[in-house]
Amino acid sequence: MTSFAPDSIVLNRKLPLWYQVSQSLRASILGRSPADPLRLPTEERLAEHYGVSVLTMRQALKELEEEGLISRHRRRGTFIEPDARRGAPVRLLGSVDAIVAQQSGMTTKLLSHGPAPVPGGLVDCFPGLTEVATYHRLRSDEKTGEPTNHAVNHVRPELAARIDPDDLLRWPMTKVLRDLVKADISRITDTVEARLADPETARLLQVPLLSPILHYTGVTYDTAGQVLDVAVIHYRGDRFSFTVTLDAT
Repeated sequence: MTSFAPDSIVLNRKLPLWYQVSQSLRASILGRSPADPLRLPTEERLAEHYGVSVLTMRQALKELEEEGLISRHRRRGTFIEPDARRGAPVRLLGSVDAIVAQQSGMTTKLLSHGPAPVPGGLVDCFPGLTEVATYHRLRSDEKTGEPTNHAVNHVRPELAARIDPDDLLRWPMTKVLRDLVKADISRITDTVEARLADPETARLLQVPLLSPILHYTGVTYDTAGQVLDVAVIHYRGDRFSFTVTLDAT
């Protein structure tokens, strides 16, 4: 039986290896196509793929099993749950793969894209630019079709010129920039706050006007400190929660 082939990652030795592996595999699972196999490779092959020990791989798989994304069967192997849906919040420890995982696993509709003036509130993020490329996407639950979040990305024009819009139907912007455009991503700064839905957001998310929503802003930087992308995402307040874990080491 053919096994599912997960993406590869470059591990950051400052973060727990099992955590990085679990989030990378999580993103691969949630972003898979319907035709991809459900069976995962063995623990040993996965460990070799990620360059970690079998014990580390086992801990990563346990995390995904507890979330309900995979099931493990003695003598049969490990399988992706075909109806798995994101339920538990992602524990963000500063990994780019955690951001990718948080954004994966939904049906995406590209509402519009093209050049637009730099928004007034983002002038400091894009000094010297008068225009950025703006992408509007609406994500929905794969099973119910219910809208879950509306995302607007503001991307530097030179990067946008190398983006295939079709890739944004399957992958989050962070993954497209990092893995396809090969942007030099150094860090992402996240801000999450509670807000009330304005008329346009309420219409897109199919919630009553002034319903509580989560307003997320993610600013992506390269190693020189230049802003590559600013993501502004409105999440339905009844569908999402965010958990942040601080590593004391």
